[in-house]
Amino acid sequence: MSDAPAPAPKDFIRELIAADVAAQRNDGWVITRFPPEPNGYLHIGHAKSICLNFGIALENAPKSRCHLRFDDTNPVKEDVEYVNSIQEDVRWLGFDWSQHLYFASDYFEKLYGFALQLIEKGLAYVDDQTLEQVRANRGSLMHPGTPSPFRERPVAENVDLFSRMRAGEFKAGEKILRAKIDMSSPNMNLRDPVIYRILHAHHHRTGDAWCIYPMYDYAHPLSDALEGITHSLCTLEFEHHRPLYEWLINSVDGLPSHPYQREFARLNLTYTVMSKRKLLGLVKAGLVSGWDDPRMPTISGIRRRGYTPHAVRHFCETIGLTKFASLTELALLEHCVREDLNKHSQRVYGVLRPIKVVLTNYPEGQVEQIELVNNPENPTGGTRPVPLSRELYIDADDFMETPVADFHRLVPGGEVRLKYAFCITCDAVIKDAEGRITELRCTYDDATRRGVKPVGRPKVKGTIHWVSAAHAVDVEVRLYDKLFVEAQPEEAAGEEGDFTQFLNPASLEILNAKLEPSVLAASPGAHYQFERVGYFFTDPKDSQPGRPVFNRTVALKDSFAKAK
Repeated sequence: MSDAPAPAPKDFIRELIAADVAAQRNDGWVITRFPPEPNGYLHIGHAKSICLNFGIALENAPKSRCHLRFDDTNPVKEDVEYVNSIQEDVRWLGFDWSQHLYFASDYFEKLYGFALQLIEKGLAYVDDQTLEQVRANRGSLMHPGTPSPFRERPVAENVDLFSRMRAGEFKAGEKILRAKIDMSSPNMNLRDPVIYRILHAHHHRTGDAWCIYPMYDYAHPLSDALEGITHSLCTLEFEHHRPLYEWLINSVDGLPSHPYQREFARLNLTYTVMSKRKLLGLVKAGLVSGWDDPRMPTISGIRRRGYTPHAVRHFCETIGLTKFASLTELALLEHCVREDLNKHSQRVYGVLRPIKVVLTNYPEGQVEQIELVNNPENPTGGTRPVPLSRELYIDADDFMETPVADFHRLVPGGEVRLKYAFCITCDAVIKDAEGRITELRCTYDDATRRGVKPVGRPKVKGTIHWVSAAHAVDVEVRLYDKLFVEAQPEEAAGEEGDFTQFLNPASLEILNAKLEPSVLAASPGAHYQFERVGYFFTDPKDSQPGRPVFNRTVALKDSFAKAK
């Protein structure tokens, strides 16, 4: 097999950049950035942008790089916790920004100077209207906005007022700074947008040095230009912000570069919400255990669930880039995870809902060691001994007292193979006073051991896994399922509805399972396949040495398909 790297994916963004490189635009340099706001944890949708921006930089080396920049312009909603988590998420995905870590707050003084420059050019003014009045006077798509009564303030007065705003003379909301563009523009973003507001709030980096803060739409393009970004790649909801992005860059003098913005469709995933605000609402309401709850679509959540960076990167590559909004099936993400885990996960036997089996003709006190393959996908993965004895546990799902059609597992009077061992026949079903099954009495056929080929014996259709009862260890297993029962919970709820009504009440089931003894050596953050059950991950927070806690990462098969 060739060691050559896989060819870079092709899409309209990469074709645009390739044309720029060929034309030696920006001297052939490609400088991208991932610019999160530190107001929440990143989710799987952000992973698409991370993979795009860092991926493009890697593909265009050596004349390329990708910056990580925090657009930290709203101290009311931002926190160092989010800054740290975002860096951890980007690193987990396999990307490195080297020395190119930046904050919009690094540029507050320059951004303030640019605002003064706009005022002196007659392109910005201080407005005494409240934000509510500004919104009311913006007009509509059918009607132009109403100019502010303060729109024609003299330049000197605007400079004085803006300086006093910075000095802290005014209360929050008492004054704002607006760009003077076009109140009749068909693009609402150009109707004299607010570019500075007063906030007497402590900033996580600048402390109390500032009481005025730039708006995102103002700080973002100018920060790009200050960093020498060549290609500003963002999602489609910013398409109508592009004219403002370009207006600001063209209106400010002294910028070291003139980046341009291009948009791609964001990731929309079934059975998920992709709003940081709504995800924060789930956390604050206690509907999930936190940002890293394994049911959450946050990168920290899927990491704790056991998703792998390779699987996420492969998923982002698979869905590609388009210019049109679409809905991606969660099953596709699960498929990418399953495909990766299959190659690397250690196999073990685990019985989630145990029912006891006694092999009445198996010698009492005898224990034999069955050699099981650690991973059939890895020829060098080796084997491990698993004990087998007279009393076993099998999964309750593998027995049916009154079988339905096409049920090929254990039934009264029926025969089934214990995987890697021999065949057993169910002779009796033992129940308690309430009629609940407590034990199955079975006999085994030594002539059917693995590797033996009995002559003239019909083939047994069913094969099930098992655990020796005397050697089984009790382990907490958490079965995670999709977070919502509706594929599009926000759409199902409507604009005024409550999307949380569609939370899946069965999204978490906690079981006391019986597992083979080798799992006691499991370290936190290890991947396993419970044979015939699914892929599991030792919880990195709650697992302790000798006391692993397992999270189900994904089922062996598409969990959205009808089980047979």
